[in-house]
Amino acid sequence: MFELPKLNLKNKVSAQEWQTRIDLAACYRLVALHGWDDLIYTHISARIPNTDHILINAFGLTFDEITASNLVKIDIDGNIIDPDCPFDINPAGFTIHSAVHQARHEEQCVFHLHTNETIAVASLAEGLLPLSQYAMFALASMSYHDYEGLAVNEDEKLRLQNDLGDSNFMLLRNHGALTLGQTIGDAFMHMYDLTRACQVQLQIMSTGMEPVYAPKKIVAGIKAQASVVHTGLTGGQKSWPAMLRRVYRHDPSFAD
Repeated sequence: MFELPKLNLKNKVSAQEWQTRIDLAACYRLVALHGWDDLIYTHISARIPNTDHILINAFGLTFDEITASNLVKIDIDGNIIDPDCPFDINPAGFTIHSAVHQARHEEQCVFHLHTNETIAVASLAEGLLPLSQYAMFALASMSYHDYEGLAVNEDEKLRLQNDLGDSNFMLLRNHGALTLGQTIGDAFMHMYDLTRACQVQLQIMSTGMEPVYAPKKIVAGIKAQASVVHTGLTGGQKSWPAMLRRVYRHDPSFAD
């Protein structure tokens, strides 16, 4: 009950898969460090480059227990690849991820979290408002999906895919947040921006004072700027090594 199976896949998988495992495990630990986790629920998934296989957390583990070796490798239908894997996955949790990975094959990583701030803003009729620079990044590529209950119905996947379109940020009404990225670092930075945007919006609204909205022309032109700041060489790729160093300093066991 209390002892997790000891796994070490470092020399049993390709170098590319191992690096993906390191980055994804670090991502789970960062979510725990930020207080964004939700017991054993919510997920971050990542496609192993040049394959159709996806890595996701084992169901029943907290995010600070995730390691590179105990991530579970599955196919797009949620079938576990390794027959000797001692863990299961949450089928309901993978419904959203499979829908996104199917529709957006070019994106490596999919984040889905249930933070108080993102649920609160997702549950407002107006959704995310242009009240902060963090909001600008998200609004440059924002979408919404209406609540349909627990994400267990296959027929919801097509509606989610249609709502997502080509956006990298999504607020799931009454539910939480979703971000995508071409790398794990990009997806993390997108979720960081969206979460901070929601936090700031709620703080502003709590004052009861009249807010100042960013001009519409600024919001319309921010996408090109956002793609420079938080994606690619000056974005996820630049910030991600710093995030890795932080996780290594806190608890290097994630890389086991």
